[in-house]
Amino acid sequence: MPLRLAPFLLLLCGGPAQAGEFPLPAVDLLAWRPPVYRCLFTSTPPTVDGRLDDPAWRPADWTSDFVDIEGDARPRPPLRTRAKLLWDTENLYVAAALVEPQLWATYTERDAVIYHENDFELFLDPDGDSHDYYELEINALGTVWDLLLTAPYRDGGHAVDAWDIAGLQSAVHLDGTLNDPRDTDRGWSVELALPWQVLEECAPHGGPPLPGEGWRLNFSRVQWDLEASASGYAKRSDPETGRPLPEHNWVWAPQGLIAMHYPELWGRLDFVDERGEPAPPAPAGLHPLRLLYYAQRRQAARSGAFARNLAELPPLPPAVPEWRALPLALAGDGQGFRAWTLADSLGGEGWSIDETGCLRRFAPGARP
Repeated sequence: MPLRLAPFLLLLCGGPAQAGEFPLPAVDLLAWRPPVYRCLFTSTPPTVDGRLDDPAWRPADWTSDFVDIEGDARPRPPLRTRAKLLWDTENLYVAAALVEPQLWATYTERDAVIYHENDFELFLDPDGDSHDYYELEINALGTVWDLLLTAPYRDGGHAVDAWDIAGLQSAVHLDGTLNDPRDTDRGWSVELALPWQVLEECAPHGGPPLPGEGWRLNFSRVQWDLEASASGYAKRSDPETGRPLPEHNWVWAPQGLIAMHYPELWGRLDFVDERGEPAPPAPAGLHPLRLLYYAQRRQAARSGAFARNLAELPPLPPAVPEWRALPLALAGDGQGFRAWTLADSLGGEGWSIDETGCLRRFAPGARP
């Protein structure tokens, strides 16, 4: 049965990270539920030309409009961004529409750091363990940066730039003129087809998704404030520092901090077959494990060692449950730790997490 934690709601108000602090998302994690996108199966794949007018897209719903990465703490974006998805036996199809009055892109080399200019980004964690996930970025020129992340950067993960999505189909369509400030543009659109033959490398069962399966998903739009220049556009600078103003980060699933690499806070991509049957909900009882991981990372950042048991684990401000009151167990030696759900707290299903932040499932009755 589901874990009941209503008395222990916790708002993670980490605020700006101090020196040595582990940054916490400003998310009420125990009450949080991710946005969900129901990805329909299509028997007729769309033509990937960037225009989004293929009839195959008509049954697919748009996502909700993107919001600021920090969530409700920040104003809603002034420019609309949304996406939709489909799937078949060969590919995952992605479409995105971005309202944009100033079309700007200069990077043409594959695997350039695309987010240093305006871009659209896709993140996929097939098995939801927060390790071994994919990122793809594309700009208005159609230049792509695709990479594999072995783990989030916070956990010592590395970006594998040499990894490519073999067989990727990508296209953009511009509704306006690129790099020309003499007029006002209307926007641009993106279309992608990502082969399962590549994405299945990190999938739960080593193959394409099954109907009813759910993956972790997020989208991001990086947007810079621009001003006209003789050569087109340039980033607007802070008059006091002379440096470019910070970029805007607009996302489908807000993260509660300016960091995309918190996969546990991404939305959920549910693969629906022709019958349209919904996927089973993800177990909400996993959130206490993630909270414990956050608490351990903050403890280690402050003291240089992880707590060895629940009695040693300090609270997270501003209000924290009594860790020992939760159906969790913790064992560690100061240099590492493993925490796990106790029997029957998730209907007999076992889950564990360690100092790397990797979430693992174990069979009922097995040792974590």
